[in-house]
Amino acid sequence: MKLKTILLATLLTATTLFAGNYKVDTEHTSVGFKVKHMMVSNVKGEFGKFSGNFVYDEKTKTLSALHGDVDVTSISTGIAKRDGHLKSADFFDVAKYPTMSYNLEKVVGNTAYGKLTIHGITKEVKMDLDLSGNVVKDPWGNVRTGLSLNGTINRKDFGLMWNQAIEAGGVMVGDEVKMSVEIEGILQK
Repeated sequence: MKLKTILLATLLTATTLFAGNYKVDTEHTSVGFKVKHMMVSNVKGEFGKFSGNFVYDEKTKTLSALHGDVDVTSISTGIAKRDGHLKSADFFDVAKYPTMSYNLEKVVGNTAYGKLTIHGITKEVKMDLDLSGNVVKDPWGNVRTGLSLNGTINRKDFGLMWNQAIEAGGVMVGDEVKMSVEIEGILQK
């Protein structure tokens, strides 16, 4: 019995030996989106303030946890007037809902399933996951790895309902929002 206990403890230790908790490096991470404007072009934007962490196992090349918070007041599309409108009650209503968040629930193949909360509404979303698979040591002694998440949501599912019909037909803002998140993390010791 004692030998079984020792073997089990050794096996459990070995399987978690390479898993690491990474803090998102905000200087080398981006949280972006794009949405159709007047049915003819895409408007791109990003959020400048966010935080997060994830658990990545270098040995098995698996992501087992990911959490991120985004400061919605940091939205930027490059046009101050548009950014002000996006922050208003017509869209994000940052006075009431200054933060959006994401929590990974599971990974199946190259798909990440998680809960996304925007505008006080939480929905399950699936996103394409691309793990770099690379774990490197930087010149300052930090251990780093990265991943990408890409997906599409319907903004109306999150209560972002504002729109305006345009004379040529169609609407001012598309319902589908394409999200793109590029994450670089630093292993926490």
